[in-house]
Amino acid sequence: MTDLPLRRLGRTDLMVAPVTLGASSLGKRADVDPLAMAEAMLSSPFAVVDTSNNYAGGESERALGRALAARGGLAPGHSIVTKADVGLDGRFDRDRVWRSFEESVERLGVERLPLLHLHDPWVISVEEAFAPGGAVQGMTELREQGLVGAIGIAVGELSLETVYVRSGVFDAVLTHNRYTLVDRSAERLIADATDLGMGVFNAAPFGSGILAGTGTRYAYAEAPEELQRWIARLRELCGEWDLPVPAVALHFSLREPRIHSTVVGVGRPERIAQLLELSATAVPDEFWPELDRLGTPPSPITD
Repeated sequence: MTDLPLRRLGRTDLMVAPVTLGASSLGKRADVDPLAMAEAMLSSPFAVVDTSNNYAGGESERALGRALAARGGLAPGHSIVTKADVGLDGRFDRDRVWRSFEESVERLGVERLPLLHLHDPWVISVEEAFAPGGAVQGMTELREQGLVGAIGIAVGELSLETVYVRSGVFDAVLTHNRYTLVDRSAERLIADATDLGMGVFNAAPFGSGILAGTGTRYAYAEAPEELQRWIARLRELCGEWDLPVPAVALHFSLREPRIHSTVVGVGRPERIAQLLELSATAVPDEFWPELDRLGTPPSPITD
């Protein structure tokens, strides 16, 4: 398969495709061979695979590392990015960030990462994170020493993520479930990041499945009835235009020029081909004003 066109991620050196493959479920599913899944991800046309230190207890990184070793390294133009996570002891300071990095590169079988995100720093206050010996010091040290090319912040809650973005320390941001057909609350965050020259990843365009037609959950919780009624109207509108709802959900993110790449989790190899098909689906410009006429979607997220 031909690789997709690339663009630079903000001010970083990382080149990304419009879609990035998310590996949060890699190593979790008993019915999917993790090595085969990892190989499918690394051999796909999508340039970047996104994982994390704690995904599947480290099994996501281990599977990618085994596949990477079996294929003799990454294809030109392809990358793996990961995240620093809190330790099992609850610590998330400078030393834990370094240890998380060391665990990740050991599992992946690499010496350097193009991008490392600080991931879900909920267990510490912002003051603790930015204090001497804190997690942010660990992140900036890794960048200064050339062990990571860039550092990012990846956290769900907008209020917390906004503080990290506006600090000006980070090169990239990853937001999820907050810029979708259902929820537009990350618009200000994306604007702030763009003003600072940061790279922007937008994850979970299908909102935990409800916009992919695989359930009634949004942002990891059962969607309230009001939202399900709005989505029923969305499905009716898409039917009138002969458009699959998942294609519209994906293109809602892809058409936003300030988003460098949209992160979509894939749990089975066949999902990669489906994702390519959705990416190639043409959504007419005239559709979007019709979508706007549905009114503001009743998002259940309140942060």
